[in-house]
Amino acid sequence: MSIQKTALVIGGGPSGLMAAEKLAIAGLKVTLTEAKPTVGRKFLMAGKSGLNLTKNEDFESFMNGFYEAKSTLLPILQDFGPTHVMQWANALEAKVFTGSTRRVFPEAMKASPLLRAWLARLVQSNVDVKTNWRWLGFAQDSLSFDTPQGQKSLTANVCVLAVGGASWSKLGSDGAWASSLADEGVRLTPFGVANAALDIHWSEHMQRFFGTPLKSVSFNVDQRSIRGEAVISSKGLEGSGVYTISRDLRLGSELNLDLLPDWSPKKIITALKRPKGKQSLNNFLRKVLRLDPVKQALLREFSSPLPSEPTTLARLLKSLPLRYAGLCSIDEAISTSGGIAFGELDETLMIRQKAGVFCAGEMLDWEAPTGGYLITASLATGAWAGRHAAKFALAGTERAP
Repeated sequence: MSIQKTALVIGGGPSGLMAAEKLAIAGLKVTLTEAKPTVGRKFLMAGKSGLNLTKNEDFESFMNGFYEAKSTLLPILQDFGPTHVMQWANALEAKVFTGSTRRVFPEAMKASPLLRAWLARLVQSNVDVKTNWRWLGFAQDSLSFDTPQGQKSLTANVCVLAVGGASWSKLGSDGAWASSLADEGVRLTPFGVANAALDIHWSEHMQRFFGTPLKSVSFNVDQRSIRGEAVISSKGLEGSGVYTISRDLRLGSELNLDLLPDWSPKKIITALKRPKGKQSLNNFLRKVLRLDPVKQALLREFSSPLPSEPTTLARLLKSLPLRYAGLCSIDEAISTSGGIAFGELDETLMIRQKAGVFCAGEMLDWEAPTGGYLITASLATGAWAGRHAAKFALAGTERAP
């Protein structure tokens, strides 16, 4: 009688859960460890205002969201891309729909129903989930954990590491694992902020706008103009529009804001040349340009006193320089760049110098904007690593680590 092969998955986020699912389907006995008291904590946070699972757009456009990593991720996302994510969610009875921006959400919008159904399926597949088990690193022929019962060691035929990036440490992604892999000689790209808010030190007059959405604007960086939205907060400016250009800002691009992206400079100048009469400038701008109070506040925040000459004022409205102190801290960022360099992994996402140890999710050196790209790639790399780890285990007798 053959002995059932074993697999260890470290990390209970989307990539770890998906890896565990693929390993269990292949017939391995799977143990999944999670450092926090429950799994999927960042997944649940992502779904707090609507779980954006993926983006239903043409595949070439979708791949452009992954920057330099798109060629490496291409076969992985061809294997498990947006269509597969939608099919997977529907199979968990979390029926999805595509919104007007091509973003895909479960009809329930929240992450919790999908996560409960997913965990129930994993339990039925005899996946053993151990929570409050924090991975400490490699220890000769085993992996060490800090557990409620003290330090423990586990061995398995294969291991999938899916321990996240370095943001939102309170949800489990603290990047502490990096030193363990560096000690093993695995090359890492330094972590950086991705999908991050702008740190702006507002003047007092902006306080009344905290929590106010900023809509119908374009964020201009270098030669790119990104139409998006944001929210003015006490800390600065946050939201999808800002997150999309945070990578450009991290790499040194200058930022300007187009307050009237649907208006040409000529149209603005013509409107500003109308007689102002006894109107205040605020009322005049509101009437002739339909410039709402929050846009007027930003205009004055970054360019006061305002020029009276129409052409100069129009130039400001189309390209308002935003002064900011930097991007938010790495722990406050939605995701991170950096992680395990792809050159340290083979095409199956196995660490070249540690046979039987595979990696998945945000701990790999890739980044992408919000809007479905992050979750899709996390699921896809988890599926890829899990499936190849199963093949590795079933093909031989080597054990991880």
